[in-house]
Amino acid sequence: MSPSYELLAVFEGGRIFTFRFVNLQEFNSFGPNNRFIVTNLEDDGHFFYEKVYCTRGKMENRIKEQQLGLFADRTSCHDFAANQVRLLLASLAYILMERFRTLLLNGTKLAQATCGRIRLFLVKIGAAIRRNTRKIYVALSSACPNQELLRLIVAKIIAME
Repeated sequence: MSPSYELLAVFEGGRIFTFRFVNLQEFNSFGPNNRFIVTNLEDDGHFFYEKVYCTRGKMENRIKEQQLGLFADRTSCHDFAANQVRLLLASLAYILMERFRTLLLNGTKLAQATCGRIRLFLVKIGAAIRRNTRKIYVALSSACPNQELLRLIVAKIIAME
């Protein structure tokens, strides 16, 4: 549904302040979902809602995903440099996980998954690893619930070479 907007004028101290009131009304399975934004930007309400407001919310979700899923909020060292390295490593882990999701998980049930969910289903699994001069063998348990997904990921990695 497209947001509607109205122009509001407020008189205060002999000056006129104009604001736009952007209103989006939806009704979903949880019931009514009314959202509104008050802004002084000149653009139309649809552009403001879609390109500014929703984009800001998506950015905040990515920051929260990094903090919760990759422990970017753990800065418990007393030294600033140590905390900076921890945050840098968490940022690097997020970039790797995002590339992993984009390149290898597209078209799967984990294509839109958070970093924590990917970590839980694909990284935190037990496996026996054997290595010889030419090959690396990864032996999973026969009870591993995501064997098909892991096989698909390995096939995509091999196809990239």
